[in-house]
Amino acid sequence: MRQAPQPAALRLQEIVGPKFKIVEFDETTKTASDAAAAIGCHVAQIAKSIIFRAAETGRAVLAIASGTNRVDEKKLSALVGQKIERADADFVSEQTGFAIGGVPPMGHATPSIVFIDRDLRNYKTLWAAGGTPNAVFEIGFDDLVALSGATVADIAKEN
Repeated sequence: MRQAPQPAALRLQEIVGPKFKIVEFDETTKTASDAAAAIGCHVAQIAKSIIFRAAETGRAVLAIASGTNRVDEKKLSALVGQKIERADADFVSEQTGFAIGGVPPMGHATPSIVFIDRDLRNYKTLWAAGGTPNAVFEIGFDDLVALSGATVADIAKEN
């Protein structure tokens, strides 16, 4: 592990401030399981950022979910008040300024509608993408809610 030198991670470091340290790994942290393996934490502690597109307005909708949970698109649609669609890589990049696999939960080029999985509050320590597919940072639930501007909600798909 080393301090993240990549421009996207450095830009995010400026946004999150000195309280949080963006770190970069030699191995990928692109998926929740990859990130957990690199960090040495439980997959559920990974706060994954998933971008959807609001069908009527075209606005980006960010779901911050626990690494072990799938987002229930029907629940998310009800919260947004309109149907949502899966976003393609171009939309994600255009709206957030980051590539899929490294999208952090804050610092997006265009503000998103943000919801956070209530299950994440069960963990003292969370890890979120740090702007590149190899960068992450450690954060607590309350700080993540505050920095992302998220609304806490039940967005997990029932098993």
